[in-house]
Amino acid sequence: MRAVWKGAVTFGLVNVPVKLYSATEDHDVSLHQVHDEDGGRIRYQRKCEVCGKVVAYQNIDKAFDDGERTVVITDDDLKSLPAERSREIEVVEFVPSEQIDPLMLDKSYYLEPDSASNKAYVLLRETLESTDRTAIVQMALRQKTRLAALRVRGDVLVVQTLLWSDEVRAAEFASLDEPVKISTKELDLSKQLVESLVSDFEPEQYVDEYQKELRTLIEAKLEQGEALDTAATFGEEPEEGEGGEVIDLMEALRRSIADKRGGASGKGGAKSGGKSTSKADASAKPKSSSKAKSAADKPKKTKSA
Repeated sequence: MRAVWKGAVTFGLVNVPVKLYSATEDHDVSLHQVHDEDGGRIRYQRKCEVCGKVVAYQNIDKAFDDGERTVVITDDDLKSLPAERSREIEVVEFVPSEQIDPLMLDKSYYLEPDSASNKAYVLLRETLESTDRTAIVQMALRQKTRLAALRVRGDVLVVQTLLWSDEVRAAEFASLDEPVKISTKELDLSKQLVESLVSDFEPEQYVDEYQKELRTLIEAKLEQGEALDTAATFGEEPEEGEGGEVIDLMEALRRSIADKRGGASGKGGAKSGGKSTSKADASAKPKSSSKAKSAADKPKKTKSA
């Protein structure tokens, strides 16, 4: 990984030199645009409206227009801003971790110690762990002032940038104001359905089905060209006719629970390695099942993107 920022975490008079790394990456297949008639590559050009010339990216500045006047802002102007020059991740407060709304979380970064001794880094990490607190920090990153949460993941400090409060929309839906009566029986059946799907979250058990199918499609097209039969490639079944059976909420819950119970007894589970099973089915089995299964014995499950 390549560091995207270098500086220091500061809390009080304690200074923790760090390097910042992006903690996530995009796994999507890269596609470009082509003309549908001849397959020619579509490219975008930055063209000046005054001289008509195509302008290289390094010769482009930014500007602000208030409707009457235009102010040009150069890269040097932006770099001269005090906040942009700051190399500090300043801790402004320590808050209970549960007070941070996941809706506000934006992008995640790893922090690596950047000094001969990592004692201050470890001290901050152990302090956060022992107090069960998250540090709220401010920093300048990529020409923006950021509010962020500094927390511990394993033995690494992680910074997760936060959206500003005015960037989170209020959930105002008139439909939620309408009174709804939920019967005790409906709630009980819904809880039973939840129990049939209870499990421990293991992210590695999920795959991006869309990207997986896209790669399959690309490989099939490379081999078969335009003669590709997508139905045969993906084993698609004919779609059912319109006007399917309409069932009420109670019946839907009963059928869902029955399906899960049937799966738990070996019926209708997702096949993996010749065995008919699924993780959701396994969760409906007696609690006395041993947890000491090997990774190969764990039921496989996938999740669509």
